[in-house]
Amino acid sequence: MNAPRPDKKRKRFKVSPLLGLDAWIDSTLYETRFRLAEFWEDTTIFFRRFHVTGWRRTIFEVLGEAFTWGTVGSVLMLTLAIPAFHETEKNWRTRDDFAVTFLDRYGNEIGQRGILHRSAVPIDELPDHVIKAVLATEDRRFFDHFGIDFLGLSRAMTENLRANSVVQGGSTITQQLAKNLFLNNERSLDRKIKEAFLALWLESNLTKKEILQTYLDRAYMGGGTFGIAAASEFYFGKSVKDVNLAEAAMLAGLFKAPAKYAPHVNLPAARARANVVLTNLVQGGLMTEGQVVGARRNPATVVDRGRSESPDYFLDWAFDEVKKVAQKMPTHTLVVRTTLDTGIQKAAEESAEYHLRQFGKEYHVTQAAIVVLENNGAVRAIVGGRDYGESQFNRATAALRQAGSSFKPYVYAAAMEKGMTPKTLVSGGAVSWGNWSPQNYSRQYLGKIDLTTALVKSINTVPVRLAKDYLTTAPIVALTKAFGVESPISSHKTMVLGTSGMTVMDQATGYNVFATGGIAGMRHPFTQILSQNGDALWDWKKDGVKPHRVLSKTAADNMNIMLSQVPEWGTGRRAALPMTRAAGKTGTTQSYRDAWFVGFTGNYTAAVWFGNDNFTPTKELTGGILPAMTWQRFMNYAHQNIDLKAIPGIDPTMPKQDKVAAKAEEAVDDDALKAEERPRVLSGATATAIREIGQALKAAPQLKLPILPSKVSAL
Repeated sequence: MNAPRPDKKRKRFKVSPLLGLDAWIDSTLYETRFRLAEFWEDTTIFFRRFHVTGWRRTIFEVLGEAFTWGTVGSVLMLTLAIPAFHETEKNWRTRDDFAVTFLDRYGNEIGQRGILHRSAVPIDELPDHVIKAVLATEDRRFFDHFGIDFLGLSRAMTENLRANSVVQGGSTITQQLAKNLFLNNERSLDRKIKEAFLALWLESNLTKKEILQTYLDRAYMGGGTFGIAAASEFYFGKSVKDVNLAEAAMLAGLFKAPAKYAPHVNLPAARARANVVLTNLVQGGLMTEGQVVGARRNPATVVDRGRSESPDYFLDWAFDEVKKVAQKMPTHTLVVRTTLDTGIQKAAEESAEYHLRQFGKEYHVTQAAIVVLENNGAVRAIVGGRDYGESQFNRATAALRQAGSSFKPYVYAAAMEKGMTPKTLVSGGAVSWGNWSPQNYSRQYLGKIDLTTALVKSINTVPVRLAKDYLTTAPIVALTKAFGVESPISSHKTMVLGTSGMTVMDQATGYNVFATGGIAGMRHPFTQILSQNGDALWDWKKDGVKPHRVLSKTAADNMNIMLSQVPEWGTGRRAALPMTRAAGKTGTTQSYRDAWFVGFTGNYTAAVWFGNDNFTPTKELTGGILPAMTWQRFMNYAHQNIDLKAIPGIDPTMPKQDKVAAKAEEAVDDDALKAEERPRVLSGATATAIREIGQALKAAPQLKLPILPSKVSAL
């Protein structure tokens, strides 16, 4: 046999590198494992030096647990801090350069915004007794803590327990500033956590001097003023540089509750509060009793403001609306003629406060919000909460609350657009939509039922069936948006029963479409924006959104036919008015957290909400109780001494005094009939004619008018 050729032998060994690679991998893995084992052994031997026994081990165990839980706590704190720090992304340092004077619908000045915020005095120019009075009352250890004063908090808790009531607050000036700049007055754990983190953030980004300066400039001081400098001008008619100790004490006393202690409203209470501030100065060691005795004997007096009450919630919202349209105007010093009716505003405020005072404890409810529109879209009143001095958060325009059954008219309106009528029969039996099976309030189900009865009795299963079998949620959402509702409306199937959050303003805006017979785009808070010289820069009739139809006349008439039955024999009988027919819908959310009544007449549309800031449930408060009663009370005032108009599509004749009408009459709040009578007002046509005459005279100043007799001209 011949031996193999040498070249063939070399060719066979060309595949050997694969075997080499395999060997290299095996050896590397072995070497790595060996090295790791060796490293672990060395590490173990090293750490044995730190092995302790006996009492030392106990100390090390405690420190180890502390380190572990400290790490967990740090991660948790970081998680909680992230939402708070998002609040700092807005440009909170800048101030609006607008200076706006607001007039009511009749031309009377009702307040200012913008310019009062800028009446600041550098902290170095403030009198020493002003700074001391503020620190002694609001935060004695301001220069010693880092934003949160645990010592002061424990002292406040001790004093509150001793007095069995809240007599001292534990919030520092930094925490109060954090709330004023970034948060609202909602009483919740989430807000307190954010407030604490934001206080730490402010302390790390601003000096103590800057924090105190910003606090003094931004705090609400009552009377529509913001900042201690503006408050001094408003209450004493002098610069804050010139206030004496008694006046400084009165100003410092306003930070706690500006509405309660505003001296132009309640001078005795303001002086009593100033006396407390003087005591704080002595107790804090900032002044002696001899230094404050003169201020005690000669308390401050204030400029007579005629007890004017500013509609602050309305002004805040109107100011924001003005800025939206006035950014490109040649001047930002403006005079705005608003749509506010001070009579209706006071009636709405009184009605909300009356029912909260009378029934708030019984139903465990603490807040209310109201919006009133005239059916031409003019916003006549806004009640954003019970006390603006206590909380400037506007619950009427900024708070999103579940609408409950008050959302159902939007569903029925979509059904009317699809060709249904108030007499259309739909099954009122149980319905399931996927894994969702809503129940009726009474836990009972009906057979065939017409849409009028279903809406009037607020049957839950019927609107769900309409959306599921006839509509889907998309056209309902689209129609709601077309009505002018700006709140985000969910397209989830549960939205049919009002699970989406809506503002009171949006509810009034939406229902106003029914009151106008299907026309949207009517809402407006002001009719004119003028320069200081009186030149018209913006006019609602020329520059405002043009009204447009979003609901057919037939559908709107059908909706009004159904909604007008709610106050007569449905869930809103307490809203029935004695002089004209009303229409509307009640709403109550899960766990009784929110209660609504939204309704309208031929003249006005109004939305009323009752609930609590911290979202705690009420004691079975429904929309047919306090909201309907409140609505009825101020609407009774609003409809006195005016020309009553009919609701589009319904017979204006009041129901006959049969069994049904008798129930509605019984539901009328008797105290509302005893409320202050509304004075006669000019009709719309007369007011327009007078305004046009004034504009014509202004446009032709050279026109020579005859000299009138003194008696006539005096008129």
